[in-house]
Amino acid sequence: MTLSSAPGKVYLFGEHAVVYGEPAVPCAIERRARVGVEPREDGKLRVHAEDLSLDGFTVEYGAAADDRPDVDVSESLVTAATQYVDSAIEQVRDATGEDDVGFDVTIESDIPLGAGLGSSAAVAVAAIDAGTRAVGTTLESGELAERAYRTEYDVQEGQASRADTFCSATGGAVRVEGDDCRSIEAPDLPIVVGFDGGAGDTGELVAGVRTLREEYAFAADTVEAIGDVVRNGEEALADGDLAEVGRLMDFNHGLLSALGVSSRSLDSMVWAARDAGAIGAKLTGAGGGGCIVALDPTPETETALSFTPGCEEAFRAELAETGVKRLE
Repeated sequence: MTLSSAPGKVYLFGEHAVVYGEPAVPCAIERRARVGVEPREDGKLRVHAEDLSLDGFTVEYGAAADDRPDVDVSESLVTAATQYVDSAIEQVRDATGEDDVGFDVTIESDIPLGAGLGSSAAVAVAAIDAGTRAVGTTLESGELAERAYRTEYDVQEGQASRADTFCSATGGAVRVEGDDCRSIEAPDLPIVVGFDGGAGDTGELVAGVRTLREEYAFAADTVEAIGDVVRNGEEALADGDLAEVGRLMDFNHGLLSALGVSSRSLDSMVWAARDAGAIGAKLTGAGGGGCIVALDPTPETETALSFTPGCEEAFRAELAETGVKRLE
């Protein structure tokens, strides 16, 4: 079996606004999805999922579009586990020219689904890397990121940005603005993550921001203001000015709240982190539930979050300097 892993990510700045061409700065963290792939000759896909904030299951189904998994779990759960795999395998077939090959795909992940930590991007990156290598093709990181982006773009019906997949493929801190994706320098970041145990509906949240932006000029201005925060944040990162990075993260959270994508649990965790002395704290990802990211070199924020009602898990996350890792 060919095995690859790819990291999750947090947004320091820029989620939602990146959909409208504004810049964003995500950084990869050492929470990973690991995908093992083994070719099979019958053209079928077998997907075995573990630790994806789900109850772990196996489905097997044919290559025909109307041949869906027959398994005794909810349709939404099956969709969550298979849509990204289906699209990623199509990218594998396109990249390798192996149109009829099937695959056994095993997914293990310590990135919660839909929580703003880039679980789908990590699965797509790792699946494409392992799948192409399993049939004798090794992709450079740029093509890997591009094909993973196409995977998310197809599944999310055109609402994806390149930020998550580029960050997962390359690792480190990155800057994304439209089609321009590049790695940037960042100081050692004392990242703490709080997770409320839930997940927001990314499509619904993105659509809600779009509606606001179309209805109100000040909402469009808010999206542009997030872009300005990102540009200032880039300068602060380049200068190693963590205090300024933290202030701008706080500002970014306020703007996201104004766009209606925060939640009671996310706000509670953000304020718990700030009250504990965090340098800065904000939601990360689409919002509506999931995770917040804070900066604090002391144990105080992690401790405070662990006692915050609505916070299911708090953990420190190291910056993942390496993106995709080829394990076998």
